[in-house]
Amino acid sequence: MRIINIIGHSNSGKTTLITRLIPLLSEVGSVATIKHMGHHSWKLPEGKDTTVHFETGAQISAGIDLEKTVLSMRTTDLRDILDFYAWKGYDYAVIEGFKLESFSTVVLGDIEGKNVILREASAEEIFAKRDLFDVYVPKRIYER
Repeated sequence: MRIINIIGHSNSGKTTLITRLIPLLSEVGSVATIKHMGHHSWKLPEGKDTTVHFETGAQISAGIDLEKTVLSMRTTDLRDILDFYAWKGYDYAVIEGFKLESFSTVVLGDIEGKNVILREASAEEIFAKRDLFDVYVPKRIYER
């Protein structure tokens, strides 16, 4: 699984870029995303069964409807989620806003980044250079 880290200041166009990149990557493989939410907190719907499951100690709680599954996991470790994605066999993980990580990175704006592959790149430019991005090696081995 290749990791594409997109960083930049708030309102620099990270999400817009990612929404243009996902369809391109989806033509050649499966794509998963992770968004660093900073100081924002995701609110679980109060009183719903999956929320109650999570609040009473489940390590992971899932709600499945006719279109999707929503997961709540009791971890904030980026590598735990990347391990899960790698175990599931995704080809690409596009991560947004992880400025302190050393994964190969696309930078929007004037901030510094580690392991910068591209700056101010379009989705098409990132797609064309997708093989330059790090291959993630999971820290844990999972049985399928």
